[in-house]
Amino acid sequence: MVVDVNGVGYKIFATSAVVEKAREGGETALWTHLAVREDAQTLFGFPVKDDLNFFELLISISGIGPKTALGILNVSSAANIRKAVSTGDTSHLTKVSGVGKKIADKIVLELKGKFGAESDSGISLRDEIDALEALKALGYGHKEAREALKEIDPSIANAGERVKKALKALGK
Repeated sequence: MVVDVNGVGYKIFATSAVVEKAREGGETALWTHLAVREDAQTLFGFPVKDDLNFFELLISISGIGPKTALGILNVSSAANIRKAVSTGDTSHLTKVSGVGKKIADKIVLELKGKFGAESDSGISLRDEIDALEALKALGYGHKEAREALKEIDPSIANAGERVKKALKALGK
């Protein structure tokens, strides 16, 4: 869909439910994620911040891009996918084009225990995403940053402290 903001049109990718709710000429409020690649800058829009956070969690998984994550949210709500992940049910995920059994199992494995206010380790989901994004902004690759964060003691829940520890580990 194209959203007009003070005379400037922004192309935003969103789930079909969001596009249906948006009316031509009507007002729409969206939480957005800007995906920057070498050849494109793409906006993804979500009606509530929880959907945006879930989308960002999905794209933090190696092998899951923004369009696949949006496809997952297009098939089912974030709440339903959370329930499916917590029970190990991959049927919602395999309905998405490009997501087979192997990738669905990987998503379930990586997301298990990361829902609610905090994960099982005591680290908030937002802090983990913030730490990962901070390391990526400092020039580290996604995989390299994730591996460094996995090595940190789970009792360190603050994003800033996690980044400091990860930088020390990466500097070795």
